[in-house]
Amino acid sequence: MAVDEALLKSAASHGAPALRFYFWSEPALSLGYFQKFADRSAHVLSASCQTVRRASGGGAILHDQELTYSLSWPTANRFAASADDLYVAIHESLCKTLFNFGVSATLSTRETGAEDAPFLCFARRAVGDVLLRHHKIAGSAQRRLKGALLQHGSVLLSRSPSAPELSGIQDLTGIQVPVNQFIESWQDLIGERLNLQFVSADLTAEECQAATAILASKFGSIAWLHKR
Repeated sequence: MAVDEALLKSAASHGAPALRFYFWSEPALSLGYFQKFADRSAHVLSASCQTVRRASGGGAILHDQELTYSLSWPTANRFAASADDLYVAIHESLCKTLFNFGVSATLSTRETGAEDAPFLCFARRAVGDVLLRHHKIAGSAQRRLKGALLQHGSVLLSRSPSAPELSGIQDLTGIQVPVNQFIESWQDLIGERLNLQFVSADLTAEECQAATAILASKFGSIAWLHKR
């Protein structure tokens, strides 16, 4: 998450978008920015998992049997697009990618009320979330910075022992998506939709330095975790 924020700042400074896919080395739960840490204890089955607080809002996400993505997007140059445009572009390209692997997903047309929103993000609904047989299998959130925005989200591949109430793609369809091929296909469709061609690249020295500083001050900080 520190790397995602470093790429967001880089997009604002240098005007270059960045698309990133990653997994978590061990099961972890990320709280939405506005969630109270005290509510963390409500989800007993994930109590042994490491916890971090995201910089974006929404419900908690159990990062385990899922794919996380992030798109850092400059908003002050020729690549500029609205936040809503990016949300739709990513989710529609995801549905198209899933269809190519034999999975028919749709976009949600309803939203969970704020007052009765469940603790876990994948138990909530927002307009534009990706659904499979009425189960949410993908969602995204955004964070804005002057000159850029970060959109990141999660695709639930299969059920996690730490959140067995949530069904993933494999549980609902019996299809085990080949992850590397899936990422490559989705990346190509995102690029096609946004009129971009992505190339593999390492973080710059500046981005590595920024990520290290952000980790120390935010995502690796107990004070940040207990912010609310």
